[in-house]
Amino acid sequence: MFEKLFGIHEKALLLYGQRVGVIANNLANADTPGYKARDIDFRAVLSQSEASGELPLAITQPGQISSASGDAGAAPLKYRNPYQASLDGNTVEMPIEQAAFAENNVRYQASLGFINDDISDLQLAITGQ
Repeated sequence: MFEKLFGIHEKALLLYGQRVGVIANNLANADTPGYKARDIDFRAVLSQSEASGELPLAITQPGQISSASGDAGAAPLKYRNPYQASLDGNTVEMPIEQAAFAENNVRYQASLGFINDDISDLQLAITGQ
């Protein structure tokens, strides 16, 4: 029962959490020559996870804490195509990254709200009030 209680929102929260780190890394490297902006293809990863039932996670660096299933890490990253490339080869565009960061935050909050609503409904059903 609890495995499917929150639906897609549980997996979405994990992806949004990973994506905020990727976007923050892009923002931190905005002035690094030759840095290529990266992002998670959210739709592809989520549709793949629906088919398999699990997110494709892997430990990317030594020292990362593994989950109970033994897998933790990040979803596959893709390079972002710039609208206007810089002369030094950096593909980070601050307005695009800031918009992606804000969008990710809104989507994270929405999924969290849906989960909180489900928990409130369960509490109401349990207490009967």
